[in-house]
Amino acid sequence: MTYELFLALSGFAFGTVITPGPNNLMLMTSGANFGFVRSLPHMFGVGLGFPLMILPVGLGVTQLFEAFPPLNWILTVFSVLYMLWLAYKITQAAPPQDGETTGKPLTFLQACAFQWVNPKAWAMALGAITLYAASRDVAAVLWVSGTYVMMGCISTTTWTVLGQQMRRVLTNPRRLRLFNWSMATLLLASLYPVFVGH
Repeated sequence: MTYELFLALSGFAFGTVITPGPNNLMLMTSGANFGFVRSLPHMFGVGLGFPLMILPVGLGVTQLFEAFPPLNWILTVFSVLYMLWLAYKITQAAPPQDGETTGKPLTFLQACAFQWVNPKAWAMALGAITLYAASRDVAAVLWVSGTYVMMGCISTTTWTVLGQQMRRVLTNPRRLRLFNWSMATLLLASLYPVFVGH
């Protein structure tokens, strides 16, 4: 990969990971509810889970969906169900009586698994592979995946710290509940492209 192509890929990767989406909304919510340290497994799950997803996508897993179209429907159902579960978890992060949070942040494996049912992650992976690893050779796919590891570190840290800083404003239990319900609503709203596309 040439230096110019790598710069273009880096810009593309950064632009796609830093913009609001399900992962970033959940990281900000985790930072606000659980703090930075407790959110680290979630951060690593996103930061490494998505680049690991790129590898099979780049090496041809999408051909399975072309060969067996019902897989698209199955993935959509799992996406919706998982997002509903995550939205529920977000709404339950703040208790009704006090400012201490209940619930737990996502684990590393849960955050990794989420990448496979995240519509934005699929769009990002397919877009990156199409633009920067169209040949589908292993070296090109590894470059794309590795670039997303670097950019993912920046993005996951940024959104989690943003959430952590919001804790100063969310000291009131009512405000924290409102924040969590707003984030859950935005997470569900991110499913809109899924329904429009079907």
